[in-house]
Amino acid sequence: MKIVIFGLSVSSSWGNGHATLWRGLLRALHERGHELEFFERDTPYYARWRDVTSLPYARLQLYSNWEEVWSKAKQAIEEADAGVATSYCPDGIAACELLLNSKLRRKVFYDMDTPVTLSRLEHGELVDYLPASGLAGFDLVLSYTGGRALELLRHNLSARRAATLYGWVDPATHHRVQSSHWYEGNLSYLGTYSADRQKALQDLFFAAARLVPECNFVIGGAMYPDPEAWPKNIRHYHHVGPPEHCAFYSSSPLTLNVTRASMAAMGYCPSGRLFEAAATGTAVLSDWWEGLDCFFKAPEEILIGDSTAEAIAAIKQDRGALEKIGERAKQRTLDCHTAKIRARRFIELIEDPMDEHSGADAACLSNAV
Repeated sequence: MKIVIFGLSVSSSWGNGHATLWRGLLRALHERGHELEFFERDTPYYARWRDVTSLPYARLQLYSNWEEVWSKAKQAIEEADAGVATSYCPDGIAACELLLNSKLRRKVFYDMDTPVTLSRLEHGELVDYLPASGLAGFDLVLSYTGGRALELLRHNLSARRAATLYGWVDPATHHRVQSSHWYEGNLSYLGTYSADRQKALQDLFFAAARLVPECNFVIGGAMYPDPEAWPKNIRHYHHVGPPEHCAFYSSSPLTLNVTRASMAAMGYCPSGRLFEAAATGTAVLSDWWEGLDCFFKAPEEILIGDSTAEAIAAIKQDRGALEKIGERAKQRTLDCHTAKIRARRFIELIEDPMDEHSGADAACLSNAV
């Protein structure tokens, strides 16, 4: 197939979790023989921190404004088999209109931020990547989040067919490497600042750092307010690019996964970072959300913590025990959560769109294997 995608940014991973995911999925789709074209608005924010300028497995179309690229996008769609618009695409409404008015065999909307989308709608906020008429015109609506989110996409946005495409990892990119002294610590965390992650991060990371000053903590991510006030045993990196993710995770015996509150409330919401960390064989401490045990078994493959005391207990676990947990998580990830596995499902859903109505557990497990 030829597949055209209109998305946020694949060229810059700065404050953008979509980029690494798309790179892995596009590579896996290319290896299956598909032709990919990705349209991305060239915004100053992402241009400043761009870490990819071209893709060997997809045609990257950077453009300054929609009027400039409209004719090229229209031609690409006329030659394609499927078109995909994603959440947070800067020209999402225009891209959706172009897809919906085309003769494409498959018109797909992929919400990679479903709980955020639904929360904004619930609070009456403008969602500037959604058509005013909702999602009824699409052949398929894919959701990064499962469980209750699928029903809400049907009920609140009139999606005719809604199915999950959960997060993934590209093992060719994310794997265990030699430890780096830059990132060594007892507990690490990689993630951009988000207000609705901060409460859990405060309990599981910052409070723990204050109570165990003999341990070292490492955090990578931008936009945190007042990092100068953090405990002295916290080392901060404003940006850790994708090429450094493996070293970052491989340099600590334990890394933290914290879920945005809106996503945790919805459940069935594994992040790409969760799979990235697990792929390196580093043990993961995560906050709890419904459906997490669909992806990893606790405590054999993942540690769960919702309090500072639980975080400290995890940090002080025997190093050998943490290594075993990390190794089991790595194996589960390679067996169930790779970009190749999700690429296969992506193509199957495009070829034969389905509406997931089965129970959340069953749906989750069917996508994981």
